[in-house]
Amino acid sequence: MPLQICSTCGTSYPDAPAAPSRCLICEDERQFVPRGGQAWTTPEKLASGHVNAWRLLETDLFEIHTHPQFGIGQRALLLRTSEGNILWDCIALLDAATEALIRGLGGLRMIAISHPHYYTCMQDWARTFDCPVHLHAADADWIVRSDPMIRPWDGEILEIAHGVTLLRLGGHFPGGTVLHWADGADGRGAILSGDVVQVAADVSRVSFLWSYPNMMPLSAATVRRIADTLAPWRFERIYGAFPGRQVMANGAHAVERSVTRYIGLLEGNQP
Repeated sequence: MPLQICSTCGTSYPDAPAAPSRCLICEDERQFVPRGGQAWTTPEKLASGHVNAWRLLETDLFEIHTHPQFGIGQRALLLRTSEGNILWDCIALLDAATEALIRGLGGLRMIAISHPHYYTCMQDWARTFDCPVHLHAADADWIVRSDPMIRPWDGEILEIAHGVTLLRLGGHFPGGTVLHWADGADGRGAILSGDVVQVAADVSRVSFLWSYPNMMPLSAATVRRIADTLAPWRFERIYGAFPGRQVMANGAHAVERSVTRYIGLLEGNQP
């Protein structure tokens, strides 16, 4: 039986005689099981009907996004540094074209992932490019395919390259992580945020939720702690989980303003 991939969230499960009867990620209240029930695909079937599109977001930062949309629909971001390329977050589809393009750019030095919804096929990306996967140890229980290339890290901060730092914010998941890129935005700094800090449809705002599909909020105390953790870091831009969702100017102010409004609404400060 080939590798099985959940069609709803993109999480890959180990080879087995039959497809799994359930997806642990989707059964959690931060995700969902479709009304029609759990469905599965394989890497070969996924590649036969989907392709990855690329976009240059700024110098040294590429977006990789699967079309038609698959699973949750997030993008991966490829960050070029003087110490090698870093893949931020992961998508399920790793096709021959994507492999060739990444090898043409110099391969991958490492993969870093924000939270379990984007683990997808990280093991296969890591094996293909012979690189480690950095994810926070607080979320390690959500790994459904163990692999020696996965390197859980602990604590609050991990510098993975010069000027590239992982920050544990928690919130959406206990190990929820963002990546701070000091050289982003022409040296003014950028945050690659996944949906730990979710860039809103109004791209001058961000938001924070326990469950996005089920619209369950985080507490005021948690959101304050996230803001306090980000406060010392300088950043102009925020690149969120989905195509088109990026704050291109005044990113730190957008976080500060959004936190103030979010907490105010929780405390009943409405127009």
